[in-house]
Amino acid sequence: MDCGSQTPRPALETGSHDVGPRIRRLREERGLSLSELARRAGVGKATLSGLENGTRNPTLETLWAVTAELGVPLAVALGADPVVSGATIRGTAVAGVLLKVFEDENVTYELYRLMIPAGARQLSPAHHEGVTEHITVFGGTLRVGPADSPLLAGPGEHISWLSDVPHVYAAVGDQDVHASLLIRYPRRRGDERSPEDSDASPQA
Repeated sequence: MDCGSQTPRPALETGSHDVGPRIRRLREERGLSLSELARRAGVGKATLSGLENGTRNPTLETLWAVTAELGVPLAVALGADPVVSGATIRGTAVAGVLLKVFEDENVTYELYRLMIPAGARQLSPAHHEGVTEHITVFGGTLRVGPADSPLLAGPGEHISWLSDVPHVYAAVGDQDVHASLLIRYPRRRGDERSPEDSDASPQA
């Protein structure tokens, strides 16, 4: 799917072959057919089939859309490798390093270091209900938040928003944006799984 002014790119340059089996296992545990999950996530059936079979390297936007419908943090699909290696996860415009995954009762947190090139823009799909994002800008100027009402933040400023709606990241001006992003995922009712249950590691 085209989620911004840039060309969509694979989320991971390497290590993506294990993502598909995790997605398939999560889907089957929830009793969803491939067609139903693809419909709910708004992705093509062929795209999801290729993801599960390891023949397609998914974009970050696709992974976010699919994991939102599965009700799990992105780290569950990525597994331990990106966390251990500090691999860069790329969206249409955003490049993020997953620094830490940690748990607090029924909430999972993912902490990222972000870089967005000057002039780049990314529209990301909604996360599952109740997910919030908390971003602090260290350099550049960032327009970020719900797609219909984004806010502007400069160095030293912080923005939080409910990200269970489509949301945008855009580097404004001629400077790259450097920021930290904390994503807070409340566990959905009836889903007692944790990242450890699906091979994700809480170690950074």
